[in-house]
Parts: sequence; structure tokens; C-alpha cells
Amino acid sequence: MKIKIYGCGSIGNHIAHASRLLGWSVCMVDNDPKALLRTKKNIYPSRYGKWDPCIGLFTSGSEPCGGFDLIHIGTPPATHLSLALSCLQEKPKGILIEKPLSEPSLRGLNSLLKNAQKKEVQLYIGYDHVVGQAAQRCAEILRSGVLGAVESLDVEFREFWGGIFEAHPWLRGPQDSYLGFWKLGGGAGGEHSHALNLWQFFARCCGAGEISEVSCFAKFKKNAGTDYDSIFSLNLKTTKSLIGRVIQDVVTHPPKKWARIQGTRGYLEWHCGGGRNGADRIILGRINIPTEKIDFPKTRPQDFVMELKHLRKKLKNRCKKTSPLAAEFGIKTMRVIQAAYRSAQTGKTFRLRTPKKKSKNANKKKQKPCNCS
Repeated sequence: MKIKIYGCGSIGNHIAHASRLLGWSVCMVDNDPKALLRTKKNIYPSRYGKWDPCIGLFTSGSEPCGGFDLIHIGTPPATHLSLALSCLQEKPKGILIEKPLSEPSLRGLNSLLKNAQKKEVQLYIGYDHVVGQAAQRCAEILRSGVLGAVESLDVEFREFWGGIFEAHPWLRGPQDSYLGFWKLGGGAGGEHSHALNLWQFFARCCGAGEISEVSCFAKFKKNAGTDYDSIFSLNLKTTKSLIGRVIQDVVTHPPKKWARIQGTRGYLEWHCGGGRNGADRIILGRINIPTEKIDFPKTRPQDFVMELKHLRKKLKNRCKKTSPLAAEFGIKTMRVIQAAYRSAQTGKTFRLRTPKKKSKNANKKKQKPCNCS
């Protein structure tokens, strides 16, 4: 497998390292020569022990083009759609766009989707938690129906973003990047949108449909030239009347990344890093049955290995089922974010458009969700 990575920040290094662990050929591209130097001299060796000389480093405009199985886009969100559109000319098997998909305006999305379909290039969005072992086990439990009718669903990603700036010491704070500007895809709404995406994933797994209504309260901060939401709180309702909430923030320390699904016959919890030695953990509680706690040992770098293993299967056509990383789901997450910001600004509840039902004669057999991670 050959991968080209745009962006030499934290996520680009994670993807490069995971790719090398899988034996892939890797090249990294950045428009800032200083970023390439930081990757080689600081970020990569400090995280993973030493620099890997098999990784090619290129300034934008000098990178190789064509022949790649996967192109990863880890640049700021406002550049994602235009860069992905440009990468389509190379006809890779797939393009993995880091979350969030874009800035909330979604400017350029229709052009990207139209051209990707024309060139038969698969698009994915980097919400890696949904293909982790813990989330996939939760999906199996939800589909089994052992919880009975699901009555509520809550997901929280509460994490002070100081860790982000520790990983990017050349940034003095949110004002030095897109993170300090919600209109550029930063703030709690964009940066921690894993929570919303996970909520949507679990809702699908229990047959609750897609989000149809959203109301949002957000705490906006404007200082040092920034304009971002530090707290992003959503109340959600699906097409099948499941009600729940999502809370994302950049202020909580220590962090809490958690989900809870309450059913009529029990409950299920997902904890990111909540198990022994940082393992992900799920807790299954049922009436008259001892509570189960299951740990899934892993490190943060292994999250990206799991993600790339999943995509390798998809790109090699070893799994025909719909991937939870598929662009259609990342777009639905972005549509909710877009509506949520409007809600926060107007104080109104927003309804999302739901696709029209196909006629029975036109229907093909519906694809099952992918469970091949």
C-alpha cells in the first residue's frame, strides 16, 4: 500500500507512524519547510523513538503524484474540500479527510462529491473511534437487542485542549491556528465532533434513524482575536423519536469521553481510555444479570492502526458493507454541526432535511453496516 499525507502536524505524524507499522510506503507533504523539519527532528522521534528514514518529506508542489492507494488530508478544515478535489485528479483508490470534514459552511462539498463519484474514488472521514474495538463491540450489543427498547443516548467528549498545544508547542494558543475560530472548523463544535459522530453511529446501531431535530447552547469566547465555542451542548431527536444529548467542550480536565445508552432491559456505557492502563472499556448492565466490564487494551497510536487496517480492507474490496467512516456519515455529522451553530445563534430548534423514501420498485437491497475493523 502507498499513502500520501498532506499536513505534518500531530495527526499527519500519527497516520505516518501507523502506516509504517503496517509496512506501507509513506510520503508526507507540507507547504511549510519548518513543519517538515519539525516532523523529522522533533515530533516523530519524540513520539515513536526515532525517525523513520523510509518516509519521504516534500514541500507542496514538489511531491510525487499518482499511484497512491490512499491520500490522507490532515491540513486545517477550511482547506479540506478544495485539497481533496485537487487530489481526485490523481485517482487514488481512496481519500481520507481528517475530521471535521470542513468548515461549517460546507463550501465546495457538492463539487467534491460529484467529481469523486465521476472518478470512482472512495471518500472517508477520520472519525476513528467508531472503528475501534470498544465501539464495534457496543455496536454488536446494540444490534442484538439485549437492552430492549432504547430510551436515551448521551455522549460527552469533554477535554481541555491544553494537550493539543502541548503536542504543537510552536502554537502559543488557539489564536495561532484554526482551533480558535469556529467558522474555520475549530472550537469545541468542530474539534471534538467525535462525540456527535459517535452518537449518530450508536443511534443507527439501535435502529433509531438519523437526527431530525437539533437545538444547541454554545459558550462563545472572543479574546486575543479568537472567536470560538468552548462549550457545545446539543439536544437531539431522531427520525424515530429517540431523544438524547451531546456535550463537547475544550475546558474539562481531566478529560471525560463517555457514552451511555439506556434501554428498557439494561444499559451500555463506552469509556475512551477508562479501563486499566488506558484501555477503552465498555460496561454492560442488565436486570438480574451481573454487570460486565470489558477492557480493550490499546495505545493512542493503535487507534490509527485500527483505522488504516479497516480502510485497507475497504480499498482492497475485502468488505462490501458500508463503512462507518464513509463520507456520507461524516457529511451528516457536519450537517448537524451546521444546524447547531444556527440554533446557538438564534435560540431556535432546527429541523434537518431527511431524504425522501425510495419507491418499492426502485429499492435495491440495503447494505448492512460494516463490522470489519
